[in-house]
Amino acid sequence: MAELVRQQHLDADVGYHAFGFQESDDGDLPVPFPDDFEQEVFLNAFPGRLDIYSAGHTHTASVTVEVWDGQPPVQGPADWDEQAEAAFESTSGEVAVWSMSLGRADDVITLADSGGSWRVRVSCTGRAAAAALSEDEGTGEGVEKYLVQFWPAKS
Repeated sequence: MAELVRQQHLDADVGYHAFGFQESDDGDLPVPFPDDFEQEVFLNAFPGRLDIYSAGHTHTASVTVEVWDGQPPVQGPADWDEQAEAAFESTSGEVAVWSMSLGRADDVITLADSGGSWRVRVSCTGRAAAAALSEDEGTGEGVEKYLVQFWPAKS
């Protein structure tokens, strides 16, 4: 049975419906964030990069990132508004958080001591509330909540 290795909570600045995770050592990425960001695609993977489409235009999302030693238990789809999985390659073992409006954040997630191949599952709740808040008031904090789970691809 897979075990949780580490957990990290962070606030992601969402701008233009977007935030993402990108290889921390991003100098050689063929498509750096936010190039080619696709609206309406909940989770979109590029080499060394994961784009997340938020239901809210401008707000602060609450994000919990988990790193597991194997595939974590599947979360029930009834608990989430959206869920998706993708592959992720890291050369450094560290992932940076990016915002469409502010660029690279100070937050860094450590996956491992070195690079490797990973799977990631992104789950989200609060999407309708975030969209409504964006239309009515413009911004909000912690209404949209994400669970981002990384685990080694070979597990």
